[in-house]
Amino acid sequence: MGGGFNMLHLTSTHNPKVKQVAQLRNKSDRDESSLFLIEGYREILRATDADWDLQTLFICEELFLGSNEQALIERIRKKNSQIFTCNKAVFQKMSYRDRPDGLLAIAPQRKLSLSHLEQAFVKNRAPLFVVAEAIEKPGNLGTILRSSDAVGVDGLIVCDRCTDIFNPNVVRASVGTLFTVPTIEEKGETTLTWLKEHHVTIVAATPHGEREFTEVDLTQPVAIAVGTEQLGLSERWMKQATLQVRIPMRGIADSLNVAMATTLLLYEALRQRQLK
Repeated sequence: MGGGFNMLHLTSTHNPKVKQVAQLRNKSDRDESSLFLIEGYREILRATDADWDLQTLFICEELFLGSNEQALIERIRKKNSQIFTCNKAVFQKMSYRDRPDGLLAIAPQRKLSLSHLEQAFVKNRAPLFVVAEAIEKPGNLGTILRSSDAVGVDGLIVCDRCTDIFNPNVVRASVGTLFTVPTIEEKGETTLTWLKEHHVTIVAATPHGEREFTEVDLTQPVAIAVGTEQLGLSERWMKQATLQVRIPMRGIADSLNVAMATTLLLYEALRQRQLK
């Protein structure tokens, strides 16, 4: 390893640091420690670009996939993160990926509140939000984050969570966009009150909506609300939504995957805003 700086080396899978990584796969341990795991070059790069401090970085040169890892490690080193080199066996013990790429970090969680999103009203006259109610699958939440980043969403509000936003599989599925999209965890009732106080149109996605999603105005301040994979949005959100919209289904399926539906609605909002 180049760079001219000293790093500690892990050779045993029984090292307490390895045990700590394993524990952080559990929600209870993440909640207690306020730490979480970030694995992968792209994910750690995006966290670093977003000025997210990393407490600890584990590296295994044998597993590197490219030639850019050294520059990223040097950036992290300059922030005084603790760095450990590992042999392949130790790193694979810590990794939660089928094909690890030799970089894994422990980072402190950041807890944002709804007030953090108020800056969106200053910089953008018509902010665009996503409300994800009780999403159960980390992969879906990660994909929603990815689509939100692609469209330039001003904030994702995770209501009445079933999946922890710091779940390693959310971080992985988001490909690091967790660090670029302001993401808030909040109760549904509190979120509804906040949206109404800020005059945000709530667009509920449901197979039973009277209008197709392309027929409504998404250029105003909007929160696109989507619900659980199996049941959709709760009755509370359906009743208090400003608009209920559906995605046309021409086959035998009556609905789309929640992440796919969210992506369609977000790109329709982007399309309309680009035409305005």
